[in-house]
Amino acid sequence: MIQASNITLRLGKKALFEDVNIKFTEGNCYGLIGANGAGKSTFLKILTGELEPTKGDVILTPGQRLSFLKQDHFKYDEYTVLDTVIMGNQRLYEIMKEKDAIYAKEDFTDEDGIRASELEAEFANMDGWEAESDAATLLNGLGIETEYHYSMMRDLTGSLKVKVLLAQALFGNPDILLLDEPTNHLDLDAIRWLEEFLINFNNTVIVVSHDRYFLNKVCTHIADIDYAKIQLYAGNYDFWYESSQLMIKQMKEANKKKEEKIKELQEFIQRFSANASKSKQATSRKRALEKIELDDIKPSSRKYPYIDFRPNREIGNEVLTVTNLSKTIDGVKVLDNISFIVGHDDKIAFVGSNTLAATTLFKILSGEMEPDEGSYKWGVTTSQAYFPKDNTKDFAGEETIVEWLMPYSPEKDVTYVRGFLGRMLFAGDDGVKKVNVLSGGEKVRVMLSKMMILGSNILLMDEPTNHLDMESITALNNGLIKFPGVVLFTSQDHQFIQTIANRIMEITPNGLIDKVSTYDEYLDNDEMARKRQILSVSPEEDD
Repeated sequence: MIQASNITLRLGKKALFEDVNIKFTEGNCYGLIGANGAGKSTFLKILTGELEPTKGDVILTPGQRLSFLKQDHFKYDEYTVLDTVIMGNQRLYEIMKEKDAIYAKEDFTDEDGIRASELEAEFANMDGWEAESDAATLLNGLGIETEYHYSMMRDLTGSLKVKVLLAQALFGNPDILLLDEPTNHLDLDAIRWLEEFLINFNNTVIVVSHDRYFLNKVCTHIADIDYAKIQLYAGNYDFWYESSQLMIKQMKEANKKKEEKIKELQEFIQRFSANASKSKQATSRKRALEKIELDDIKPSSRKYPYIDFRPNREIGNEVLTVTNLSKTIDGVKVLDNISFIVGHDDKIAFVGSNTLAATTLFKILSGEMEPDEGSYKWGVTTSQAYFPKDNTKDFAGEETIVEWLMPYSPEKDVTYVRGFLGRMLFAGDDGVKKVNVLSGGEKVRVMLSKMMILGSNILLMDEPTNHLDMESITALNNGLIKFPGVVLFTSQDHQFIQTIANRIMEITPNGLIDKVSTYDEYLDNDEMARKRQILSVSPEEDD
């Protein structure tokens, strides 16, 4: 059990948290949610002791071990992958190293023997003999092949390091597990593995994530940060959303009834206060009026952008034909003879672990890159807007946001452009911000403003939910569901894919898989195919 008691944190005059009291108990998984800047990551740091609150205490059950997913990609560069994972249980790792140091001594003394015996007993009590195999199981589950287990961390790519650090947090069955955006940079297979791990995890989990499907899948409770408080709800993310919306609706309806009653009493008092025969009734109405209190509905810190893609032209029957496209990058054949035809009602999600293939395809289709072989042809009625996965070069200049957007606008009017920025939560002087100082989320919102201004009937979107908060993801999700044109997109957000796509493509080493189905249907069929493949292997072949 871990508990926050009267936690207050002030940053200058602003109170990020004010007298927060909440208890996290064993066997539950808590989704910690809130708008960007509400203090989700900060609250996790308070729970770990990395950050001291202005007031209040964190109470941890004595003897329990807390594990926290760290995002420092360079801290473990001088260690092997396996050692890095085992460091998730620091005490176990210290015992292993102390044992190795004692046994490596040339002048082994009686005292060393006694100390080694003590360490061996503690080591066995902590299941130390299974440590390497347990660490390897976690790594394999997250998609890190055995060949990497003894590699140095410095030799791994960023995405692999993320998985190793996640394995470190999960290692050794911690009593309390804190995870800050654990699905970031994970492929969909790794996310599915993590979901199953957390569902079967029997201790306490507190997780921050922008992935709604993930929260729905693993959470038993939602801890909502808003108004500098944390409100606890039993149930998953969808239950929280429905409950919180219903609560606000009920408060507004109650206030409306009270306002009507107030108006009725005020009119009576005004009409009859000077009438002697009605003066007692008027006085009684005044007392009743004084007792009516409206519910205090505070403005939420959550703000939803308005995302609405409206094509300037209706799309025709001929949309896109891709014929035998191939592309090699750094000696690796990323696209190999890819062919497909896109229809005018298609919303296609490109899924699978080979994200470079989809990114390369999108770059070719947007005209940013040339294929080595093959061709593609857009229909004459089509117009395309492209959202790249990496927008660094797009925002490298010194222009303001308004100046950056103006060339894409059909109306060269500042007010017109500012209207789109207002929809995307850029208020007042935000339009004069330089684009090269924008945060990751702000850049995404500017890019989405550009796509709305263009009015294209084809949207190419490579990981558009990266850097967005939950509210912006929800708004984008709804905008793409309503969009009457064609969408080709990638995402690691399960719910995003499931609710938008009507066709799924996966670029594999054996070619293109192309299915007209929802994402859940595709995964179910894929799972069945894997099971059939396992069952079809005879014992002799397996040997």
